[in-house]
Amino acid sequence: MIVDDDAAVREALEELMHSAGLEAACFETTRDLLDASVLGRPGCIILDVRMPGASGLDFQKELTNGDTPKPVIFLTGHGDIPMTVQAMKAGALDFLTKPVRDQTILDAVKAGIDCDISQRAKAEIVRRNVERVETLTPRERQVLKEVAMGRLNKQIAYDLGISEVTVKLHRSNVMRKMAAVSVGQLIRAWETLPTTIREQSLV
Repeated sequence: MIVDDDAAVREALEELMHSAGLEAACFETTRDLLDASVLGRPGCIILDVRMPGASGLDFQKELTNGDTPKPVIFLTGHGDIPMTVQAMKAGALDFLTKPVRDQTILDAVKAGIDCDISQRAKAEIVRRNVERVETLTPRERQVLKEVAMGRLNKQIAYDLGISEVTVKLHRSNVMRKMAAVSVGQLIRAWETLPTTIREQSLV
């Protein structure tokens, strides 16, 4: 996804992407990109810093805080060190200054696509584990949290004021509902959950 208000730059980048066997979609403004509803597709964004309307840095911030974060590669003729630092601190994948070698751009785009594929895979695991946690009863959630903290069955039974047999039953249900075949898998699933879910009151 190429966003630049210079038509010649957009055309050159699009041709470069096609020459490398990559799909490319070009947009004059960040608003055009948002209206096109393509952010849900795998890929990365090549973004100019200074454009009419929202700046590239503002748009990067909006993406980071939104539902569809995407790796961003800044490509600009107006870069300076403070701007580069700001972009990289905000999570930009790279900050390239025009003119730039074709291979440098292609290498950055490949890294961006690989990064997005990885992020999407992780997000899918989180989504699946959140759905599984939502099938647990309040008591099963308590047991899951205790197991994830490394507590033994007898310690959990004491903490929750229930019998060890009941803890084992809940623990078995948790393993089944979370699709975990080992305690290690269960703990890894717990660790993928958003902090808000892990810290919420389990009454």
